[in-house]
Amino acid sequence: MTKSLNYSYGHIWRVAYPILVSLIMEQLLGMTDTAFLGRVGEVELAASAIAGVYCLAIFVTGFGFGIGSQIIIARRNGEGNYRETGNIFWHGVYFLTGLAAVVIIFSELFSPWILGHLIESDEIVAAAMSYVRWRLVGFIFAFVTVMFRAFYVGTTQTRTLTLNSIVMVLANILFNWILVFGKLGFPALGIAGSAIGTALAELVSLIFFTVYTITKTDCEKYGLNRRIRFSWKKLKDILSISVWTMVQNFFSVSTWFIFFMFVEHLGERSLAISNLIRSISGFLWVFVSAFASTCSSLVSNLIGEGHTDSVPRLIRRVIKLAYIPVTALALIFALFPKTVIGIYTDMPDLISASVRSLWVLCFSYLFTAPALICFNAISGTGNTRTAFALEMAALVIYVAFCLAVIAGIRPDVSVCWLAELVYAISMLTICGLYLRSNRWKGTRI
Repeated sequence: MTKSLNYSYGHIWRVAYPILVSLIMEQLLGMTDTAFLGRVGEVELAASAIAGVYCLAIFVTGFGFGIGSQIIIARRNGEGNYRETGNIFWHGVYFLTGLAAVVIIFSELFSPWILGHLIESDEIVAAAMSYVRWRLVGFIFAFVTVMFRAFYVGTTQTRTLTLNSIVMVLANILFNWILVFGKLGFPALGIAGSAIGTALAELVSLIFFTVYTITKTDCEKYGLNRRIRFSWKKLKDILSISVWTMVQNFFSVSTWFIFFMFVEHLGERSLAISNLIRSISGFLWVFVSAFASTCSSLVSNLIGEGHTDSVPRLIRRVIKLAYIPVTALALIFALFPKTVIGIYTDMPDLISASVRSLWVLCFSYLFTAPALICFNAISGTGNTRTAFALEMAALVIYVAFCLAVIAGIRPDVSVCWLAELVYAISMLTICGLYLRSNRWKGTRI
């Protein structure tokens, strides 16, 4: 029996489950920030929405490099070329560490100007910069953990992610409680304390990954204990796959940032509502993202084993499994919206005003789930340049909707959230047609 035949529903779930738990834990990082700042004030809550997405747009660039590296690691793992995965890992660590330093320097030079020109409220600008300045320091640690994640997902050793994420979330809750509200003798730093707390939690995460890898992972098998000679050619080979996932991730989140800029012009209340919905969306997103990441890794492993024809069946199975938790969770959120929103804020007016936006979000995820899984499957085949082009086509439609509806009509914020539905349907249609064309077959990486 070939290994590929074991990619049953049970096998998919065993790979996806630890990724899912780790993403839920990581989502709690954002939930922690929102929950704490939702009890500080609406300005801080609104500022954290913009600052959070702004930082995310930068972070996903490095994360995109990790996705590309994960695809290559998974292919080498499927081929049985295990020691090469360590070479890819270390080249990624060197590159992302340098990238983090560059990001911090450029942010100090340009972020005040960028945010000052995009945000109307001076109060929100000041609060957002307070968050951004400290949050980006944590990227030095976060970018290295990206490569640990790429290694463990690519080699399907995903249980490690669960343990790491639990440690990280607990650290984040502790640091936020101390620094946001000023506990244990520390000053109350508000939104800056939230950013510092998250950066410290990322340092804890990196320490955990390092210790776990040294003590629990077969470093000899995967070449992690080898002293490598840095090669620009090797980095270029990795970037030939990763650069497209880097750019795609940046543009994807940048348009999300554009959405918040449009909403900000509707008022602080609309922006605060959107921040709450964005945080709640994360709970649905982690389920979709876990199965999408699993699909990408298994597709690459499957092709590495020489079983390209089994890819469509694998994609269908992943979508079916993903629909079970996504539809159940969306239904619960839709039936008890005020209870769910109340987790993030204790302001009654804000809770009531957010209900309709939450309903729109829940419905959109019926299309977001298969769309994101199909997109990641295309990336897993190694066709990252094509995946980038498909994503750009969907984002053009998304931005056009924002310009025509949000900026043009200036509707209720719940109507603004229809942008997510428009994007999901566009992405599902475009990616579905490409997969059916079979033009993704035969790509070598």
